[in-house]
Amino acid sequence: MTSETNLIPAPRTVVAGSGEVRLTAHSQLYAGPGTEGAGRWLRSVLGAATGLPLREGRELDDTEGDGIGLLLDPHLGPEEYRLVSEPAGVLVEGGSAAGVFWGAQTLRQLLGPAAYRRAAVEPDRTWAVPHLTIEDSPRFAWRGLMLDVARHFMPKEGVLRHLDLMAAHKLNVFHFHLTDDQGWRLRIERYPRLTEVGSWRTRTKFGHRASPLWDEKPHGGFYTQDDIREIVAYAAERHITVVPEIDVPGHSQAAIAAYPELGNTDVIDTTSLTVWDSWGISPNVLAPTDNTLRFYEGVFEEVLGLFPSEFVHIGGDECRKDQWRASPAAQARIKELGLADEDELQSWFIGHFAKWLSARGRRLIGWDEILEGGIAEGAAVSSWRGYGGGIAAARAGHDVVMCPEQHVYLDHRQADGADEPVPIGFVRTLEDVYRFEPVPAGLDESEARRILGTQANVWTEVMEDQARVDYQAFPRLAAFAEVAWSALPAPGERDFADFERRMAEHYRRLDALGVAYRPPAGPLPWQQRPGVLGRPIDGPPPNR
Repeated sequence: MTSETNLIPAPRTVVAGSGEVRLTAHSQLYAGPGTEGAGRWLRSVLGAATGLPLREGRELDDTEGDGIGLLLDPHLGPEEYRLVSEPAGVLVEGGSAAGVFWGAQTLRQLLGPAAYRRAAVEPDRTWAVPHLTIEDSPRFAWRGLMLDVARHFMPKEGVLRHLDLMAAHKLNVFHFHLTDDQGWRLRIERYPRLTEVGSWRTRTKFGHRASPLWDEKPHGGFYTQDDIREIVAYAAERHITVVPEIDVPGHSQAAIAAYPELGNTDVIDTTSLTVWDSWGISPNVLAPTDNTLRFYEGVFEEVLGLFPSEFVHIGGDECRKDQWRASPAAQARIKELGLADEDELQSWFIGHFAKWLSARGRRLIGWDEILEGGIAEGAAVSSWRGYGGGIAAARAGHDVVMCPEQHVYLDHRQADGADEPVPIGFVRTLEDVYRFEPVPAGLDESEARRILGTQANVWTEVMEDQARVDYQAFPRLAAFAEVAWSALPAPGERDFADFERRMAEHYRRLDALGVAYRPPAGPLPWQQRPGVLGRPIDGPPPNR
């Protein structure tokens, strides 16, 4: 890679030339058949940043010398692209509209950090693309980011902004964590109390659950169905798939607070429950009744109408089974179904929705706890508790997304200094994330093909606003994006010094985008949270 490019994620090959293409007031942008979406996006962002009109070319010849052409090339892979900058102009070719779009993202990087601004700050500057040829394609088909909006709500505008940030890093799956004990964020028309009651809490724990501090103002928010349609369409224009998560049977206290009959009414007074205001794992889980199944079928019917994704995430993690053990109704259900124990009861619950989704042409994906008690045919696994769940799932013939907590949970702290805001978990530095390897050792070739890709997760218990999310996610998400996209060598052989060198320019791109990232030297004064208790874990994380 030439010193002029400093691209992130790193492309497969870069061959440098000796001149440059200069964009001018006369430059045109031609978007061939099938590339119109990428053309609209590129004209919008570059037109705003450069102040150049970038008029629409009617044919590729209109771009001769100082223009940009976008074309499909059926000989390239689905997300593969080729970018050629030469005296004839700049040409971006892709194997699909997605490939062209990723090539357009690379072109934006080549124009420098000012190309990320929303208005021209240097009206007289020269906008130039160095002569070069880039050939590039992603390592993984699933390059994901999970954002938890249940613990701390992120308004729609913030979600759209994160989709833009994902696209800038060539990430293509947005895992949307919409429900949890602390909030239900999706309007369901047939069950309005899910948002009327379940979308807000009276106060919020500030810091780790052991912290004595509280934010005493109500917290809440939800997305209307039109908000969701807008988010899904906005993502699709950027070749990002939105995978919704509706948690069952655990992490459901907000739903039970709204509809008490969903809980284990023979064990506790569910009418006394409220949306949870603290963190951790609530003991209040869904009752394994036909009424609960019918209720959530109604929820998922509306979810399927809003999200066209192949996969629907149903959670399935951290379901405490104490109430089921104490519930005569749950025990009767275990006996009626001929199950061995509560683990198999959860497997039955998850399996019901796997079959229900499959009958409607969709696929269930859940956290790796869905392996316990047996996993439904066709279900996929998000392996979060290390590599073990993913290995077991792949060997059993199930597809896997690798997102181990010890490596790519971006709520974990970035350094061990006392000034890190609300320090949670293990230290996961920028270099640690850069050296993460998604494919576990020991899988044979057919098993390794079951690894769909990888995902970084952002849990927001201790992230009260957008700036805190930015701080935890960046710059580590840039390192993760390179892991997910680029064909890197083995972790110990990766050139982190070169990545840091390229990051020097990438920080300027993030500055232009207004991202409140963690600076390399440590948090700025306003990024700290002095006196707010976290839960740091000392030592290196287990590599299991």
